[in-house]
Amino acid sequence: AALGLAGAVMQGLTRNPLADPGLLGVNTGAACAVVAATVLLGTRSLHAVVWWALLGAAVAVVVVYLLGGRGAGRSGPEGLVLAGVAVTAVLGAVVSGLGVLDADAYGTLRMWSVGTLAGRELPVLWEVSPFLVVGAGLALAVAPALDAFALGDEAGRALGVNPGRVRLLGTLATVLLGGAATAAIGPVGFIGLVAPHVARLLSGPDHRRLMPYAILIGAGLLVVADIVGRVVARPAEIQVGIVTAFVGAPVLIWLIGRGRRAAARKAVTAA
Repeated sequence: AALGLAGAVMQGLTRNPLADPGLLGVNTGAACAVVAATVLLGTRSLHAVVWWALLGAAVAVVVVYLLGGRGAGRSGPEGLVLAGVAVTAVLGAVVSGLGVLDADAYGTLRMWSVGTLAGRELPVLWEVSPFLVVGAGLALAVAPALDAFALGDEAGRALGVNPGRVRLLGTLATVLLGGAATAAIGPVGFIGLVAPHVARLLSGPDHRRLMPYAILIGAGLLVVADIVGRVVARPAEIQVGIVTAFVGAPVLIWLIGRGRRAAARKAVTAA
């Protein structure tokens, strides 16, 4: 649910249909910070893990925004995604390197590091729930502004929207939602990419209606992916993060192709 909502906010903020907490480094940043704290500092406390995840998510988002050049208006629809892919690759390599440094410590996170619902009980939910509630509140608060924001910064200002404030609150919501979700179940990708698109088909573009749909669809996709992972490989289990990657990667390729075809049609029409 948190990942679906975070994806809806991020797509609205960036006006980029390819935006997703996983693709823009939030999930991997959180995971990298947790693994680093566990391997290098011996962190085991769930409370500490949550805070490290939030810190890692925040740092990753800042780096992606800087590399993508969003603030200077240099990035196209795929600019942030390319920066996110680069940051995610680097952080993934760091996680692998840390695993080599201390295989025993990393072994305690091996299942978590690919995304799993196994062993996730109520204490985990209670630990992350304050961050999820605050993140969801911020996301829903900026929902009306995101509709005006979709028209561009200048049009948004004309409608009374402060773009800087919307970006700040929306990014904070994404970090809280994505970081807390990653701390709870590990870095699960593509839920935040797929859920908003399905929600948009059902609810339309109005973010006040889209976000509740994204919450429900994100939760549903995660549960379905977990069931598929448990059934397909019985008596073993495929982790939920692996299942979502198998489904989400083709969706990402299709969205990129659709965006390029739309751009080509616009170019032909303009000519």
